[in-house]
Amino acid sequence: MRSLFLNILFSASFVLSAPAPSAEWTFVQNGTTGIVAIETIVISPTLAITFDRVQNDPLQLNGFSAWGALWNFETNTATPLSLVSDSFCGSGGFLSNGTMVSVGGNAVESPDTEPDTDGRMMIRLFDPCTDVNGVGCKIIEDAATLHLTTTRWYTSSLRIFDGSLMVIGGIHETTLFYNNDSVSSFEFFPPKDNGLARPSAFLNRSLPVNLFPRAFALPDGRVFMVANNQTIIYDVEKNTETILPDIPNGVRVTNPFDGTATLLPLSPPLYTPEILVCGGSNASESTPPLQHSSQDPASDQCTRMEVTPEGIRRGWIVERMPEGRIMPEMVLLPDGRVLIINGGETGYAAINSVANPIDGQSNADHPVFRPVIYDPKAPFGNRFSREGLPTSEIARLYHSTVTLTPRGNIFVAGSNPNQNPNIINNTRLHTEFRAEYLNPPYMTASRPELHNIPSALPFNHVFTVPVDIPAGLEVNSIQGIVKSFHQLEPTQIFNLVALIDLGFSTHAFHSSARVVFMNAVLAPNRKLITITTPPNNRVYPPGPGTNYIDFPRYFTLKTKYLSLGLPDR
Repeated sequence: MRSLFLNILFSASFVLSAPAPSAEWTFVQNGTTGIVAIETIVISPTLAITFDRVQNDPLQLNGFSAWGALWNFETNTATPLSLVSDSFCGSGGFLSNGTMVSVGGNAVESPDTEPDTDGRMMIRLFDPCTDVNGVGCKIIEDAATLHLTTTRWYTSSLRIFDGSLMVIGGIHETTLFYNNDSVSSFEFFPPKDNGLARPSAFLNRSLPVNLFPRAFALPDGRVFMVANNQTIIYDVEKNTETILPDIPNGVRVTNPFDGTATLLPLSPPLYTPEILVCGGSNASESTPPLQHSSQDPASDQCTRMEVTPEGIRRGWIVERMPEGRIMPEMVLLPDGRVLIINGGETGYAAINSVANPIDGQSNADHPVFRPVIYDPKAPFGNRFSREGLPTSEIARLYHSTVTLTPRGNIFVAGSNPNQNPNIINNTRLHTEFRAEYLNPPYMTASRPELHNIPSALPFNHVFTVPVDIPAGLEVNSIQGIVKSFHQLEPTQIFNLVALIDLGFSTHAFHSSARVVFMNAVLAPNRKLITITTPPNNRVYPPGPGTNYIDFPRYFTLKTKYLSLGLPDR
């Protein structure tokens, strides 16, 4: 039997003795990104890659403005990356071997002032980087051998069960607002189907509000997709589309009416999938852009559906956020909750295309400065909470990004609703280079640490490693929590272990983001912990992940690459 191999960025995170109700989260500004962080992906325990468009950003490389950078979580500094093509408004993710892949982008923007080439068909590779500062690590581009089948701007991507990257939709040419030149197809890298794209009726039906489709790998290997207000399940192996219920109440959730969406955490033994979709707009897709307003209210609707035959028959369950949000983003937290952050209360995505843009360019207004947490396990009507959450000073609207870090805090960057980076102080919603972290209360706690994590493991495998738990930290019994997540007898599992794909953040969406809870047992002497890896490569598609081990709600991190051997399907 063949094996697929998965490189995992392995972090251990414990939650010990739940914090007091008064425990506060904090926003901390730390450093400047040098480029607008329009796209962000964590690529090692210490580094993330950010991409921008080719424009006059302050970070310089070889006498020109950079549009790619390595952000260092240790030093809070940016180092320019050398790129050939324009990565603006592309997508990306990881392959099963740990290679980061960036796909699509923009046409040549500044041929006289910047050394870029057309990025719309480009595939950019970044191999696993072992140096903590990224020394010697680089982007590989070769238009002759690494390219898509067609031009794609505003495309999405998703790592699927065989470890390849699925590339979804987009537009051929630049548009001011709607998708008026659709790429209504899927393709894959490495290529399938002799390098041909697969036409998609779904992407044609969902025009013109379907840029950056939201897609999720279900635990049976099929793909759930959202575009406009429409949803389907796509079977990669059969090349079939199954139409599912529309998002209720006419709410549209893909660009330029950006809401956000996520696959809720998967828990053993059944790994039942549920999709959560929040924000967006109730506006009509037939309204000309110049009849839209930056003051049009965003939707406060969240809808949730269990993706099982019974759940699909029940349809979408509607909930309400504290306020409407256009361009919000969701971050999956290690304890199973969902952070909703960024965005505005009114308007739309894109730039300078509605009747009354703010400061001459921003299609959105009224930034939401305070995040909210959604708890999937709380009773209906009580799932949203702002308890202990702070308010940021920085507006994060169009072209902002956010990601959970291997340390367990949240990195927030970007925002470029007014295009020119030189216009910083003369506009209310200006280009933003300040980086900030949202720090949960556990960031200041003493935290345990794992040791001797194996370098290679198969799926559905039990392994035991030493653990150091600092003196004075009491491990609380959480049998009730375990039972509610796993539907098992409390004695069978001691704690929750979250394996997380941190995803690729851009345009109000985390491509490939995923949490899979794993079974774990702490030995009575509190010196060993036994963990069971995911059962197969459909529950967790082969590729990098970050592992957080939880007792309720203080986390610790010990990072390491782990090569996980996965059984063939």
